[in-house]
Amino acid sequence: MVDFPPRRKPSRKGSMVDVPKDLLEQIKELERLFTVDQAKLKEVTNHFVKELEKGLSVEGGSIPMNPTWVMGYPDGHETGTFLALDMGGTNLRVCEIVLPEEKGEFEIIQSKYRMPEELKTGGSEELWGYIADCLQQFIEYHHEVEDLEQMDKKLPLGFTFSFPATQDFIDHGILQRWTKGFDIADVEGKDVVPLFEAALEKRKLPIKLGALINDTTGTLIASHYTDETMQIGCIFGTGCNAAYMENCGSVPKIAHHNLPPDMPIAINCEYGAFDNEHAVLPRTPFDVIIDEDSPRPGQQSFEKMIAGLYLGELFRLVLIDLHDNKCKMFEGQDISKLRKAYSLDASFLSFIEEDPFENLSETGELFSKELGIKAHKPELELCRRLAELIGTRAARLSACGVAAICKKKEIKACHVGADGSVFNKYPHFKARGAQALREILDWPAEKRDPIDIRAAEDGSGVGAALIAALTIKRVKAGNLAGIRNTEGMI
Repeated sequence: MVDFPPRRKPSRKGSMVDVPKDLLEQIKELERLFTVDQAKLKEVTNHFVKELEKGLSVEGGSIPMNPTWVMGYPDGHETGTFLALDMGGTNLRVCEIVLPEEKGEFEIIQSKYRMPEELKTGGSEELWGYIADCLQQFIEYHHEVEDLEQMDKKLPLGFTFSFPATQDFIDHGILQRWTKGFDIADVEGKDVVPLFEAALEKRKLPIKLGALINDTTGTLIASHYTDETMQIGCIFGTGCNAAYMENCGSVPKIAHHNLPPDMPIAINCEYGAFDNEHAVLPRTPFDVIIDEDSPRPGQQSFEKMIAGLYLGELFRLVLIDLHDNKCKMFEGQDISKLRKAYSLDASFLSFIEEDPFENLSETGELFSKELGIKAHKPELELCRRLAELIGTRAARLSACGVAAICKKKEIKACHVGADGSVFNKYPHFKARGAQALREILDWPAEKRDPIDIRAAEDGSGVGAALIAALTIKRVKAGNLAGIRNTEGMI
C-alpha cells in the first residue's frame, strides 16, 4: 500500500516569477505532455464504454469484466453473525460482523495478524495452516469457548482474496498468479478454496466459507448497504479497479447458464487493463518507459498511468530526463539516489503538493533529506508544477472509468463508493476527478454533481460478510446460480 504522511493545512498557490526561461520552457513542455483536455477525456471515455462491452462478450477483450456471482444488493434487512477474512500483502485481518435488525446497521470487532515474510515464499500447507490458526485464535478469544466443536452451528465466512482469480462459482477461485510479494509453489492454476477448507477441517473449526470475493466487489456491496444510491465501487490506491451491478442478459459470456435476463450480477471489471492496445490513452515517453521496464510489459496500461504505485516513478523519470538531457536541473549535484527505480512513491508527490510555504521550504527539505539534493527555488517550482500535473492527470483519467460505467448503464445520478490510499489521502484527487466527470458528462455549471464519488464503506470486511449473508439468503430461496457447495450453509 502507498504510505502517505498525515494531511496538512491547505497548500499555497505558487509563483513562477523567478523561474529562468529555460526552466519555464520545460514546464510548458511538461504541461503539454501531461494535460488531458476535455476532448481527450471524452475520447477516452467513449472508447472505455466499448471496451467494457467487449469484456462482457463471449470473445472477451483487454478488460476481463469478471462475473462475481454476487446476484444483487443487500436490502438492509440481512441479519446474523458473520466472519470476514481479508488476506492482504502485509496483514491478515479477521472480522466478526453482526448485522442487527436495524436496516443498514452493523457492528464489527476485528483483529490483525502480521503475515510472516517466510510464509510468502514457503509451502502451501504452511500458508493455509497459518490463516486457519489465526481464525481459531480469533474465535476462541471472542467466543470464549474451550471446545470449538461444541459450537451450535458453523459461522459463515466471506473471504476477501485480493489476488487475480477466475471464478465459475462464488465459493470457488482459481489463482491466476501470485502478486504482492507472494510466490508459493503449486497454488497458481488451482482452486484455493479446497486448500483453505482442508486447513479448517484439520483443526475442526466451525466455519463455512460462503463466498470468495475481490475487495472492489466488497466495496460496492458494503457501500450500497449503508447508502442505497451507491451504484459503483472503486479502488484508487496502489492499483485501480471498479465493480458495478449488471443485468445477466447483458453478459453474453454467461448466457449458457440460462439465467433470467433481468437478474442482477456484480461485475468485477479489473479495468486497470483498459487500453492495453494503446489505442487512446495519452501516453508520454515516460509512461512508455514505465511499461517497458515493468515485469509485465503491455499489461495494465490504464493502471500504470493513474495508480499510486507509478506516480512517484513517473515524477522520478521526468527529473532524471531533465537533468541528463533537457536543462541544467540539479546541476553539480549527486543524483545517485534519484536514479534508483521506484525510490519515490506517491506520498513524495503528495508532500510536495501540500507544502504551504511560498518559498517551498518543506519541499527543499524533502529533497535534501530523502535524495541528498540541494534544490534551488526555481527547481522546486518546477517540481511543484510537475507533481500537480502528474496528480491531476491521474485524477482526471480515473474519472473516465467511472463515467464509462455510468454511460454504459445510462446512470444519470448516483453515489460512487471509492476506497484506496490515493483517493483517501492524495491532495485534491477527489476535486480533480469531480471536475473531470463534469467535463465528460457536460453538466451545466449551476448544477450540483449528480454523480458524486465519496468515501466507501469497508469492502474487505463488512462487504465480505454481507456477500456471505447474501449467498446464504439465495440458498434459502433456492436461487443457486453460481454456488457450488451449499452443504452447511443453512
